[in-house]
Amino acid sequence: MPRQSWDEYFLSLASAAATRSTCLHRQVGCVMVRDKRILCTGYNGSPSGAPHCLDVGCARDGVPSGERLDLCRAVHAEANSLAQAAMHGIALKGATAYVTIRPCANCMRLLIQAGVERVVWEGEYPDEETVRVAKESGFEARSGEIRRMV
Repeated sequence: MPRQSWDEYFLSLASAAATRSTCLHRQVGCVMVRDKRILCTGYNGSPSGAPHCLDVGCARDGVPSGERLDLCRAVHAEANSLAQAAMHGIALKGATAYVTIRPCANCMRLLIQAGVERVVWEGEYPDEETVRVAKESGFEARSGEIRRMV
């Protein structure tokens, strides 16, 4: 049986994290890794203590996925990963973010600011600004990956 590559392995762990999501539109998971070691994980869902998206929110109100993000109550998986790292004092400089879908432009900005050097994903997200934001910040983009140019 052939072994998974490291990218495939960490993407499969991001998929496992996504199973905790409470979003009705899409379940997203994120795993932050440096030197083949998991630093933190996250999934999309309501802020701690708030009602779950399964009970209230934009999907219940008929808002299409990827639109009117100002109405979305969920914290994105990437942002939740960053928050977990901050809560536990984990630096993400030089890390790789493995995400089940391409990050939105706002999450890409946050990942850049946290020092994440590479983002790997499987599925697409309807936010074309992500690649522009990354390129303006010195990253190069190719299918399923954005990485800081050396």
